[in-house]
Amino acid sequence: MKIGIMVNIMGSSAGGQTTYRLATECINRGYEVWIMSAGNFAYDPDDKVRAYARRVTGKKYASAAKYLDALNGKDAQNKWITVDDLDVLLLRSNPPVQSPWAQHAGIHFGRIAMRHGVLVLNDPNGLSKAMNKLYLQTFPEEVWPKTLITRNKTRIGKFAHEQGTIVLKPLQGYGGKNVFIIKPEDSVNLDKIIDSISRDGYVIAQEYLAEAAKGDMRLFLMNGVPFQYKGHYAAFRRVRTGQDMRSNIHAGGKLRRATVDETALRLAEIVRPKLVRDGMFLVGLDIVGNKLMEINVFTPGGFGSAQMFEKVNFTKGVIDDIERKVRYINYYRRNFSNLEMATL
Repeated sequence: MKIGIMVNIMGSSAGGQTTYRLATECINRGYEVWIMSAGNFAYDPDDKVRAYARRVTGKKYASAAKYLDALNGKDAQNKWITVDDLDVLLLRSNPPVQSPWAQHAGIHFGRIAMRHGVLVLNDPNGLSKAMNKLYLQTFPEEVWPKTLITRNKTRIGKFAHEQGTIVLKPLQGYGGKNVFIIKPEDSVNLDKIIDSISRDGYVIAQEYLAEAAKGDMRLFLMNGVPFQYKGHYAAFRRVRTGQDMRSNIHAGGKLRRATVDETALRLAEIVRPKLVRDGMFLVGLDIVGNKLMEINVFTPGGFGSAQMFEKVNFTKGVIDDIERKVRYINYYRRNFSNLEMATL
């Protein structure tokens, strides 16, 4: 099997450990794995998509970190490859850290590649619908907190007055950056905070959920259902520390084992139909209490965190499923659309 993985920057850990865990598992199974970045695609006059990509060959790797070291080493191979010759292209580029043109590169070139028979995950047309946090608002109102999205200070001020305590964050944000909790006594600074967030676009104002004090749960879905491997759910909790309301790990949050209860499973069931319809093969649900705070469809990460508590290698389950999809493609000579195959 030939697999391409698109990341933010080729050879950079910015792609995330989950991305390189997936690559390592593929290589250790004997597959040909190429890493490429958003700026290294080309559509050639012969109607083929090509990419300047990198790979390492000839051995197995004990960890994703060792694989990444090899990928950045002197023995790595760099060359132009024909993306249309791949079996699978994984789009693992996180839009908020890219410039506007780069945000859409994987989606646009992925569309052309899938036209030539490459299985592209997640489905590019589905990803195009999810370029910012507005994607969450396209799901049933029952699953998300009361939310206002605007750049208007007066509307945000009125919302804050009605709610008492709110959370402000950028529509295009990621990783807990520029997230503020605004209490009634903080209203004197509200305009300055809105100015800071709105420099880069729209502002999300949300009701504050008291359950946020207990942190959030990342629950992975694969093919639209909660992902289990060897009887264990791929999930973990992030608990905030000190006075910082954010539970993101690089914002100081701590990891804990997750209990996937009926509330989490119910949320997953509610969002399932749309995720399947949008061709979202692998996603991460961020859950606080009985609400979804975010649906990560671009680079859902944290398999290592889940594995630390559950003691199973979830990347193996993902690659098992991709192998199954490729077998189906070979059996039926591509008589399925990419959208259908993505979550089959």
